[in-house]
Amino acid sequence: MKRHNTKMSVKKSVKRILVFGFFSICIIFFVVLSVYNVVSQIVDKYKEAAMLEEKMADLASKEEELNNEIIKLQDKDYLARYAREKYFYSKNGELIIRIPTEN
Repeated sequence: MKRHNTKMSVKKSVKRILVFGFFSICIIFFVVLSVYNVVSQIVDKYKEAAMLEEKMADLASKEEELNNEIIKLQDKDYLARYAREKYFYSKNGELIIRIPTEN
């Protein structure tokens, strides 16, 4: 009978180990999956941050150009020349001839 009990206890031990192993593997799987998702989100945020910094640099450059243009437009001579070039504004008796530029 002792032999029968030892076989039963071994079977119970094996079942416990298998059940514990299965649950351990499931928990490890979900932990690894969660870590992967978090790392993936972090990488996406770094990429987005780099893209936004590049965009911010472009906008800062454009802002500086526009500020320079504002300063130039406050000069009356520049404003008159700008109006003549862009909008074909002419003085009395002046003839405007547009020559196409070659690119």
